Amino acid sequence: MIAIDSSSWIAYLAGRGGRDVDAICVALEDEEAALPPVVLTELLSDPALSIEGARFFKELPLLTVVEGYWERAGLLRAGLVAAGRKAHMGDVLIAQSCLDHDTPLLTRDADFRHFARLAGLKLLLGG
Repeated sequence: MIAIDSSSWIAYLAGRGGRDVDAICVALEDEEAALPPVVLTELLSDPALSIEGARFFKELPLLTVVEGYWERAGLLRAGLVAAGRKAHMGDVLIAQSCLDHDTPLLTRDADFRHFARLAGLKLLLGG
C-alpha cells in the first residue's frame, strides 16, 4: 500500500510524466493506492473536479484515523517547528496518517523531506 499526495494526483490527472505518475499507474493496477483523509479533502476541494473524478477518489481506500492521531499530529508539528522546519497543518496531518499506518507517501512536495528526516516518514519523491 502507498499513500498518494495531492501533488502527485494533480500531475497524474494533468497527464504529466514522472516517477510518481508511473508509480500511481502501478499502484492503481495492483490496487495498492490509498489516500490520507486530508488528501481526499484537498482533491474534492477543487471546483473544477468532475463528478467522475470525485467518484473515482471517493472509491479509493482511505487511511483510517487511529486513536490518538490528533495528539500525535500536534506533537509532530511541535517537533518540526522546534527544529526550525516548515510544518503546514495539511502536511502534518498527511504525514501523521502515513506514520500511523507505516505507509510510504508518494509526493512531489519537497516539504515532506523534513518529516522523513525528523519523524521517519517513508517518502517516495516523484517528479
